[in-house]
Amino acid sequence: MPLAPANQAQLIRSSQKDEFYRSLLRNSANEACQSVAGTKHWLDWRREVELLSDLAYYGLTTLSGYQTLGEEYVGIVQVDPSRRQIPSRARRCLFVLCHAFVPYLLEKALVCLENELEGGPETRRRQAASGAWSLERWLRGAVQRAVGLLTERQRKACQPAVFVIQQSVALLHRLHVALFYVSSSFYHVSKRAAGISYLCVTGPNADDSSIRRSYRLLGCVSFLQLLVTLSLQVNNLRQRQRARQEWQLYRSLSPRHPVSSASTPRPARCILCLEARRNSTCTPCGHLFCWECIAEWCNTKAECPLCREKFLPHRLVFLRNYS
Repeated sequence: MPLAPANQAQLIRSSQKDEFYRSLLRNSANEACQSVAGTKHWLDWRREVELLSDLAYYGLTTLSGYQTLGEEYVGIVQVDPSRRQIPSRARRCLFVLCHAFVPYLLEKALVCLENELEGGPETRRRQAASGAWSLERWLRGAVQRAVGLLTERQRKACQPAVFVIQQSVALLHRLHVALFYVSSSFYHVSKRAAGISYLCVTGPNADDSSIRRSYRLLGCVSFLQLLVTLSLQVNNLRQRQRARQEWQLYRSLSPRHPVSSASTPRPARCILCLEARRNSTCTPCGHLFCWECIAEWCNTKAECPLCREKFLPHRLVFLRNYS
């Protein structure tokens, strides 16, 4: 009797079970490393310890040709695209590298890129002179050489690139999950890259067709939610760009200082920079700040620093004739 493909519920339960045991192994390795090397060294090498734990888990199961604990729990086995034999060792190695090493490498590269784009010359000199050889230091050197070819203006223009890449990775992951709900083929991008699918060895399930229909409906809802999220992020990006352009437009305006006299009151101060308010700007809730201060604040948090009222950056009002 031919084996039936695993449905979405079985693949999700298997992944959740594997994640549970991976977390147990990570926690045990972190506790052992912290006890032996101390907290400082453990904080420096925490991500590497977690990477080695993941490689150990999949090395003892998938790379060795055995089922993982999650696959054994739900009764599924890995097969290659022909669905007649288990994946080759090359496919299994590709899956482990894509599933454990690539996310680690991407995270390290993005952190190094963000630090290099935002840090000044003093920060770069301190990073170059600190620490022994490590993968992070090698990545930092490669990123530093690449960013060093850019001019200062190009470097500032590339600063939002890290945020865009992070958001793009998250959106692509959500898109892949929505596709999985509809097609029930690959739950992880790493398994899609390696061409590894699953067959159920516990016999046919009477509710299999209803389970697949339910997850297809969930996939359609996920697609709709993803479109709404994407439209909101695009709108938020446009608002940030508009606020940044207005900031650059008005930041060069000269402040208006009143004629000094004994009866002239002291100029009001901005609570963000604690200096005399320059280019006064009003929030929708009525509080006043420097234009540069509140515009930069809104790039991080779209709320009033005083009363925490939420508002969109384009609702800031620059008071031209306000002294």
